[in-house]
Amino acid sequence: MKKLFLIAGLLVFGSTYAQDEEIDITSDNSWLKAGITAGVPVGDAGDASSLNLGLDLRGQYLVNPNLGIGLASGYSHYFGKDEVEDFGVIPAAGFIRYYFTPNGLFLGSDVGYGFLSNIDDNDGGLYVNPHIGYHNRDWNIYAFYQNTFAENDIDVQNVGIGLTYNIRFK
Repeated sequence: MKKLFLIAGLLVFGSTYAQDEEIDITSDNSWLKAGITAGVPVGDAGDASSLNLGLDLRGQYLVNPNLGIGLASGYSHYFGKDEVEDFGVIPAAGFIRYYFTPNGLFLGSDVGYGFLSNIDDNDGGLYVNPHIGYHNRDWNIYAFYQNTFAENDIDVQNVGIGLTYNIRFK
């Protein structure tokens, strides 16, 4: 299953970036998204943590008015419970979003690698983060499911909400 996600992600992002045209970066088609997330750990992570808070950073380019692509990173902090130490995920991912209208519903997903912090004998693994939300020119609010398919059969998962602000490139 992990390999299927990775191959699908490479095909989507590889074909999207494989353009011979020169890209003109403007404040109308490119911006930095910065925000916060909050979630509830589920699965393996739910056994070790009761709350997840994070930072969301994205650089986005609009290929056309409906399709955005870019890079995503940030940090998701899991607060340990039952004497388990806090741990975290640092994603390094590409993302794609489809905007149905200039203001309104969007669907998207991140695919990449999630680096784990403060977990022994485990560096990380395949990172996926599908999301659905509402956007306008300045703000995005969204619901997400985040999963890092880590080594040693550990999946670090959470479901939550996020809020980002669009910082326009000039």
